[in-house]
Amino acid sequence: MSSPILYIVVPCYNEEEALPISARRLLELTDDMVEKALISPKSRIVLVDDGSKDRTWEVISGLHEENERFDGIKLAHNAGHMNALWAGMTLSAPRCDCLVSIDADLQDDVNAIYGFLKEYAAGADVVYGVRSSRKTDTPFKRGTAQGFYKLMHRLGVEMVYNAADYRLLSRRALEALLSFGEVNMFLRGMVPMLGFKTAKVEYERGVRVAGESKYPLKKMVAFAIEGITSTTNKPIRYVTALGLLCVILGLAMAVYVLVSLFSGHTVAGWPSIMMSIWMLGGLQLVALGMIGEYVGKIYMETKRRPKFILEEHLTSDEG
Repeated sequence: MSSPILYIVVPCYNEEEALPISARRLLELTDDMVEKALISPKSRIVLVDDGSKDRTWEVISGLHEENERFDGIKLAHNAGHMNALWAGMTLSAPRCDCLVSIDADLQDDVNAIYGFLKEYAAGADVVYGVRSSRKTDTPFKRGTAQGFYKLMHRLGVEMVYNAADYRLLSRRALEALLSFGEVNMFLRGMVPMLGFKTAKVEYERGVRVAGESKYPLKKMVAFAIEGITSTTNKPIRYVTALGLLCVILGLAMAVYVLVSLFSGHTVAGWPSIMMSIWMLGGLQLVALGMIGEYVGKIYMETKRRPKFILEEHLTSDEG
């Protein structure tokens, strides 16, 4: 069996500082794997510029000119991490036997790719990179991350615990994933839906090689909401159940009001009425917001806008 053609897709957004370091590490890794006949010399490192505002594209262009192993993809506008990754996967799928996705900060240990390839050779179509611990996270981030995974599990979303977007996909798994047509994507919930043979490789997560994190708290919250509303409709069902509970509480409150009226203690019931009004008003607003989130996603899906717009593609491959 010949060595597989591996494509490593790296989404980049304002990674001018980190990219020279991470690109060198990835090049050393792929050179070693080619030398050991683990992958084909046709393997590539695909750097996707997600509409960066710094010199990220200039760095990518320079890397491509220096070494044909680097491919460059420039998106015309910032499309977001998921869409940038999707662009890299879409343009790489016809050329590779398997594909690995990894962030440009290289907090994920690149040496885990050796394990990915071993599992791939053993027949796995999807290999997840799974963090062995979260000791490098702050207590807040660790707690919120674990809470998110538990919440998603309760909502019925199939996810791999402590696995991010560091994974290997075989060509058939990649093609199956790219057949998904939705605009609102949550890859961590979509990949487990494929149903192919899977494996896990554990690794220790490190610190950024350079630059600043592109995921502040605001983006993390938005990411969590996107993940929930893109993969399950159970929150709407919970809102319905909560509405029924409010009806029951409302009936109980009506009985209380009538008893207070006939006993001449209507003034004493004023706090309860006010609490009920505020509670019901708040629940209604939450319910409307939840429903609005789903309606908004339906709105975006019906537009059928492209996930990304390609401005430039630097590649040494034919076709």
